[in-house]
Amino acid sequence: MVKSFTVPEIRALMEKNSNIRNISVIAHVDHGKTTLTDTLIFRAGISAPGNGRYMDTRPDEKDRGITIKSTAISLYFKLPDEDVKVVQQKTDGSEFLINLIDSPGHVDFSSEVTAALRVTDGALVVVDTIDGVCVQTETVLRQALGERIKPVVVINKVDRALLELKLSKEELYQNFLRTIESVNVIVSTYHDPALGDVQVSPDLGTVAFASGMQGWGFTLRQFANRYAKKFGVDRDRMMKRLWGDNFFNPRTKKWGVKSTDADGEPLERSFNMFVLDPIFRIFDAVMGGDKEGIGSILEKLEITLAETERGLEGKKLLKAVMQKFLPAGDALLDMVVLHLPSPATAQRYRVETLYEGPMDDESAIGIRDCDPAAPLVLYVSKMVPTSDKGRFYAFGRVFSGTVRSGQVSIQRTVLMMGRNIEPLDDCPAGNIVGLVGVDKFLMKSGTLTTSETAHNMRVMKFSVAPVVQVAVEVKNPVDLPKLVEGLKRLSMADSLVQVSTSDSGEHLIAAAGELHLEICVKDLTDEYAGVPLKISQPIVPYRESVSVESSTVALAKSPNKHNRLYLKAAPLGETLTKSIEDGDVTCHDDFKARARVLADEHGWDVTEARRIWAFGPDPSGPNLLVDVSKGVQYLTEAKDSCVAGFQWATKQGVCTEEPVRGVRFNIVDVVLHADSIHRGGSQIIPTMRRAVFAASLLAEPALQEPVFLVEIQCPDNVIGAVYGCISARRGQVFSEEPRVGTPMYTIKAYVPVSESFGLNGDLRGATGGKAFPQSVFDHWAPLPDSPLEKGSRSEAIVTKIRTRKGLNPVIPSLDNYLDKL
Repeated sequence: MVKSFTVPEIRALMEKNSNIRNISVIAHVDHGKTTLTDTLIFRAGISAPGNGRYMDTRPDEKDRGITIKSTAISLYFKLPDEDVKVVQQKTDGSEFLINLIDSPGHVDFSSEVTAALRVTDGALVVVDTIDGVCVQTETVLRQALGERIKPVVVINKVDRALLELKLSKEELYQNFLRTIESVNVIVSTYHDPALGDVQVSPDLGTVAFASGMQGWGFTLRQFANRYAKKFGVDRDRMMKRLWGDNFFNPRTKKWGVKSTDADGEPLERSFNMFVLDPIFRIFDAVMGGDKEGIGSILEKLEITLAETERGLEGKKLLKAVMQKFLPAGDALLDMVVLHLPSPATAQRYRVETLYEGPMDDESAIGIRDCDPAAPLVLYVSKMVPTSDKGRFYAFGRVFSGTVRSGQVSIQRTVLMMGRNIEPLDDCPAGNIVGLVGVDKFLMKSGTLTTSETAHNMRVMKFSVAPVVQVAVEVKNPVDLPKLVEGLKRLSMADSLVQVSTSDSGEHLIAAAGELHLEICVKDLTDEYAGVPLKISQPIVPYRESVSVESSTVALAKSPNKHNRLYLKAAPLGETLTKSIEDGDVTCHDDFKARARVLADEHGWDVTEARRIWAFGPDPSGPNLLVDVSKGVQYLTEAKDSCVAGFQWATKQGVCTEEPVRGVRFNIVDVVLHADSIHRGGSQIIPTMRRAVFAASLLAEPALQEPVFLVEIQCPDNVIGAVYGCISARRGQVFSEEPRVGTPMYTIKAYVPVSESFGLNGDLRGATGGKAFPQSVFDHWAPLPDSPLEKGSRSEAIVTKIRTRKGLNPVIPSLDNYLDKL
């Protein structure tokens, strides 16, 4: 058993920010993150082997066998002294503190991954040997690189390739090679010069091979060490030779890059010969029940089994031998310490993407230097429910300064240790921490600081959107206050979920997908509200848009008839709309630089592009209000009122009171009363709203529906059934790729969210449980017909939404909004 460690020891290490590693474990669902994390926790002496899934803190995580919430734990690790010299950055001694966050792999819980990545500097990317790089692997890797987080890779479940697929050594090598290439393609696609080249390779020590289930794993370092001692050669040169096209000729004792010798006889690849061969021999001897063979292998490898392990057979014996031969915890922690950055290193290049303010103020300098004596800057990335009902720990990272009790409304600081917490007096820069008392002031995430001049840390960008809603109501009206309080707690506990109350009094919960919604409703019923609830059928949100430019100018007069607004609406174009949604074009940009981008990339007139008044709804919405009028008097005084009216109208559109998306509204002309008392907000705001509605109706209104990208893994004999399920739901398959070396195919399709409910069950039923779908929100797609067309699909959807919201089922006519001259 490895030496356990105490909280004072961890607290002492917190001072050495060059010896801290903050890492997230990220991957596709079921690729083995939590099981691998268990091997690290066992290595650090916290749990005994066999106590599986230590990081699952909720009962439903154990029942379903998936991670739902990301969980943090701090581990103590001592690096062998000879390895300390190899660390690529400055360190202080050989003791390291590893703050590890195990994150969910299911796409519905991507927001938990985002929250984990924000507070870490390195990522352990886990990839299944058999499944390879999947849709969610790419999503989380892209998010990590976007946050300037350095990846290392673990290829997991290697035991399955040997026991189930029975791959030969060369097939296994080629399988590894393909997986590593797939990862590197993604890494180079999202290359960031500030992060440098972060492509991974086994001969650099940034790829490990493991079996989380059996608790063994290795990087080429372990084997290079072994052979360097045995043959008396340089370890680093040996490591380079153990990967790629390197071949060793045992007869001449020479290395070469050709796969045949001088006589044309084939040579074995060095990776297969020196790395895979001992592993294959152990597997063959143990699984073949060859007692003598096992004995001689154990003797050669200097492995001694304990009394209790000698009577084991089959997979249990295999696990015992492999754990002694190649303990996974050592290999992975070695890789993390050697190749992932410390906070002191990472904050230098991450500060630009994290901090919104100028790079030379005291907070930015404190973050860049990871300085415990600078003003406090702490980012809270999520709220974690406590055992005390209704209270939350604020979970975050200290980027600058030192956090202690009594500062900025903080009652206590705690260390998060998986299922438990430990009290701390204070916590310096570079560390991850839990705070008590902040939940009274902060809803989901935010920046805490002691500096008067500090700016905020950037808001996290989620890779998924809440596109599935349900309405909840109480069965017993007396319980309504409990529901309202429960919804508030649910909103705090989940970074992505959106809780809202419609004008008709409905309480709506919006989530990323069916599973996310199911978990949210369960938490609300059992934990946060604790009362019986009625849940509606899932509701899909739509967006309103327009398909052409307004046929004529829309005129709206103010209630007192003294002011007139003339407006036109036109589609914004999908590329610009997407740029706004992705944050590439924002209201914070310098207006001249933004105008240049709009002119060069989107064909705008530069003068008009400089006169954008507002984005809406909210300051970052995908609609624009542009002033193209000439020589209007008093216009600057009415600007705020015009913007307010535009925000109101784009938040609740004319057809269904759903948000508007992808529309540009041009103010063509304005006539204002000379006396300011007659052109106040009460006159201009409702007039602007009516003008926006009239212009929208004149520009052929359209509806947009959310569409999922569905990735399905299935064997070749059920592809027909998969196509049948997809096309029955208005889906379109756009890619079908075989997985080399396996009978599996990866099918990608677009399926409207409204048609996706029950897709998992249908696919499993149609394919006898052989197809596994993953759905992630991908884009908004326009419906082909008009909501104003009688009998069209869009009209039916509009009528249904308006009826649900308690509105008149028919869209109001143009006369309600358009005024005559």
